[in-house]
Amino acid sequence: MAGPPPELPRQRVGTTPQMRGRYPDYDVLASREHWDPLTRRVVLERVARVPEISFFNAGEARTLGAFCDIVLDQDAEPRVPVLAMVDAKLAAGKLDGYRYEDMPPDPETWRAVAANLDTSARERGSQGGFAEASGEVQREIVERFAKGELDWTPSVERSWTVVMRMAVSEFYSHPWAWNEIGFGGPAYPRGFARLGAGQREHWESPPEFSVDPVSDVRARGLE
Repeated sequence: MAGPPPELPRQRVGTTPQMRGRYPDYDVLASREHWDPLTRRVVLERVARVPEISFFNAGEARTLGAFCDIVLDQDAEPRVPVLAMVDAKLAAGKLDGYRYEDMPPDPETWRAVAANLDTSARERGSQGGFAEASGEVQREIVERFAKGELDWTPSVERSWTVVMRMAVSEFYSHPWAWNEIGFGGPAYPRGFARLGAGQREHWESPPEFSVDPVSDVRARGLE
């Protein structure tokens, strides 16, 4: 896990995580005047107002921040502030409305994951816990976490599902991630159009927001 392939071009317009991506001249925020006012405010605030950590304590935030960087492959700035966004949801009690019957509430699961990551790191010689462990140790722990190979309580398999569901959801709610994948942003009220078979999708209007991906991505084996 070492961030996006270095062969991908540097972002020339807008922002992507680590400033690399397949759409170097695309910025979803260039379409913001086509969004309704409420949508525009919500999306722009995701960029302009990174929430302060208030749910996790300082140690938990260090541990979980390192974890999120690894699982989302963010190894350099700029980063989507995933943990801050997760923290804000947990602090506000904005949960999914469902959970596994044999698991604690999601906020407790996140805290348990932080504690378990630190314990696993100390068992591998990192006295400072997961955040202070070497990259090799961190990746080993995360890989075993993903495979359900760690003896954790609560269930390691379900813990992985809980934290990844929220981490991935928050990552892909951010405009920088939209730029990375070429997502057109909110469809309302402008809408999208799909052309006939064999033709590329494009954004219906205005035409200057239509973007072709980097043409040689497939040839270089970067898909």
